[in-house]
Amino acid sequence: MRFAIVFVGRLAHLVRRWWGSLSTRPPSTEDSDWVAARLNEGERGIFERLSVADRRHAVLVARRFVDLCPVASRDHVAAALLHDVGKTRSALSTGERVLATLVGPRTHRFREYHDHERIGWDMCREAGSSPATLDLLAGRADPAVVDALRRADNI
Repeated sequence: MRFAIVFVGRLAHLVRRWWGSLSTRPPSTEDSDWVAARLNEGERGIFERLSVADRRHAVLVARRFVDLCPVASRDHVAAALLHDVGKTRSALSTGERVLATLVGPRTHRFREYHDHERIGWDMCREAGSSPATLDLLAGRADPAVVDALRRADNI
């Protein structure tokens, strides 16, 4: 029963993400300025590698994270903005991402997609992210902050 509830919840999350990915509208100028003020130069470089839909998603997650965790530091907000950058490595389309989620890590690119958190952590480390940003991305920060990011991403 628990598996069915988790699966349905994950599927609903994927449907919302897929629906949001249909728009080619980039983040607003206000959102882009907000992002730029919270990322260092290296982080901005990897953030810009995200697709337009993924950048919009990242801003939405980060803003929701700030609402859930008003004491979040700049480093924590950077982690929220960068939480999905590892997905760029697999270069999967939205449909391929849905398929990878449903069938698991059966191909090299699907494995990269499933391993996006570790890949993203490495990308952020190489981009000069702070230890606090890296700790949150690895789930090693204050449990309340980790939980706030998890909840912010569950949209």
